[in-house]
Amino acid sequence: VGSVTACERIASAALESPVTEAQAHVKNQPVKNADETSWYEGPTRKTVWLWTVFTEQVTVFLIRASRGTQVAKDLLGQARGVLVTDRWCAYAWWPLRWRQLCWAHLKRHFQAFEEVGGKAGRLGIALLKEEKLLFEWWHRVRDGTLARSTFRIYAAPLRRRVEALLRKGAACGDSKTEATCRDILKLAPAMWTFVRLAGVSPTNNAAERAIRPLVLWRRICFGTHSEEGSRFVERMMTVACTLRQQRRNVVDYVTRSVEAHMRGACAQSLLPDTAL
Repeated sequence: VGSVTACERIASAALESPVTEAQAHVKNQPVKNADETSWYEGPTRKTVWLWTVFTEQVTVFLIRASRGTQVAKDLLGQARGVLVTDRWCAYAWWPLRWRQLCWAHLKRHFQAFEEVGGKAGRLGIALLKEEKLLFEWWHRVRDGTLARSTFRIYAAPLRRRVEALLRKGAACGDSKTEATCRDILKLAPAMWTFVRLAGVSPTNNAAERAIRPLVLWRRICFGTHSEEGSRFVERMMTVACTLRQQRRNVVDYVTRSVEAHMRGACAQSLLPDTAL
């Protein structure tokens, strides 16, 4: 067991420099998907937070004690490009014009309205109908059978209908539904960024898929025993996820990086334009 820990420590040190470079790289990308989930750290398995930022060819992870705004700012840097997220308040500092809310999360809210019944239930049914129509058009845009300019024309009246329904929901008589509708309306411009800009997804599925292996790791291995272990996890998973995106061999890269570290040299960059 001690030998395994020693190997992890060496690998973590070898990967520190390229991972730091990757963290700087994602901050400057035109489209970023961000997500976070709980993690366990230390002998008492205290709850900390696992963060990820997914971009087209590089994905990074961080494990930090907080789920707050400062960590989001450390991870994302200045508000550059479009950020795709759920409604978590740590991202509220990002300008709404350059933010995209995840429609998969919105759909779950609409389904919850439907389950309430009454006015909220009818509201949920109506919103789900609009969501279904929007995604039928979106899938055609993605497949190349509907021009984006036409999609924008189609989406304009749908946007008005959805926002009108949310305003009705804010006074539907069910307190939870009302609160959710008011919160969504505050972020309403961020629901439609994907309609306006090419290359932006209407869902945060990319970040959720990236973080899924670590969710399984947490369930099976119960997190990490120390901050040092957390650094190993975030660095190793940054390397593994990024290299798979670029179709580069993970084992070969880690092996070369450790060998370089043992010689006192630097590991090869993770950035796509530096691949051998």
